[in-house]
Amino acid sequence: MQAAIIDGERNVVLREFPDPTPAPDGVVVDVAFCGICGTDVHAYTSGRPYRAAVCGHEWMGTVSAAGSDVSSVSEGDRVVVGVPEPCGRCAQCRAGNTAHCAVVVDMVHGRDATAPAHGGFAPRISVTAGRLVAANPSLDDETLAQVEPVTVALHAVNRSELGEGDTAVVLGSGPVGLTTMQCAAAAGAGQVLVVEPDSARRTLAESLGATAAATPEAAADIVADRTGGLGADVVYECVGSSEALGAAVGLGRRGATVCLVGLATGQMSIEPGEWLRNEVTVTAALGYLHHEFADAMDLLADGRVQVRPLHTSTTRVDALAATLEELAVGGSGQLKVLVNPNWVGDQ
Repeated sequence: MQAAIIDGERNVVLREFPDPTPAPDGVVVDVAFCGICGTDVHAYTSGRPYRAAVCGHEWMGTVSAAGSDVSSVSEGDRVVVGVPEPCGRCAQCRAGNTAHCAVVVDMVHGRDATAPAHGGFAPRISVTAGRLVAANPSLDDETLAQVEPVTVALHAVNRSELGEGDTAVVLGSGPVGLTTMQCAAAAGAGQVLVVEPDSARRTLAESLGATAAATPEAAADIVADRTGGLGADVVYECVGSSEALGAAVGLGRRGATVCLVGLATGQMSIEPGEWLRNEVTVTAALGYLHHEFADAMDLLADGRVQVRPLHTSTTRVDALAATLEELAVGGSGQLKVLVNPNWVGDQ
């Protein structure tokens, strides 16, 4: 069996692995689709060490084998990949900080002892059963393959403690920004304003419910106009760039919350005096919690969050390198690309 692995700067290899078998507490899942995440693109362009277990971490599929100790799922169940419940034993859990369980965090990073040898850019994968979440039966496979990034967005909104009627600003309208925008609206935001340089993405943001979508140059004026000069209550930085981070504090009111969602690589600078003067609360969202996967699927099932317009194409595993290069260069109009690991040749 072959799995695609990002192995250095702009280098993707198809590596041979034995067909997986389940551990006593594990399962084998036949992968139907795996989404390409922004972190995959960052790993491809940067060449920084990238754990094979998280190279393709937005997958869904069907359980094809279960270990002798597994009772939570059965063969034939459709599932999405997630994280388990808090372990209850680590130092964080013992201190009552179960939302920051060390075991769960290690799984998000692919550095736990049970991490698979590869990610979801493969036809099959073996994982512990606790990582799986039963699929909402009303959702199709392509939608389920986007549950993981929607859960990232939902976790960000939950972490920001957005209030009913608040004004939210979302910087960036890639897949994470567009789903964060929709999750903020579903959480009760009075208005959600999107800042995005690309005109096609601004149009898409408005079609998905953004109150307004502005260029970075016009953002300050539009936010001021929409808030009577006050500024936003919460600003979600979904780009991971120095420019976006620098703009975030200026778009919020005094006492606003800035939530860091986008993956930033390398060092970035801020004006700490400005953040101090505005008494900004900074939150960060990395990963998610077990229960948020079911919540995310509920949002998708009832239409409060839409991802079908984000899915712009599907590709093969052996075309992953070319697709990553296309996403890295930009300008192609691609948003969310799914990989079908069972697509061979021209079928």
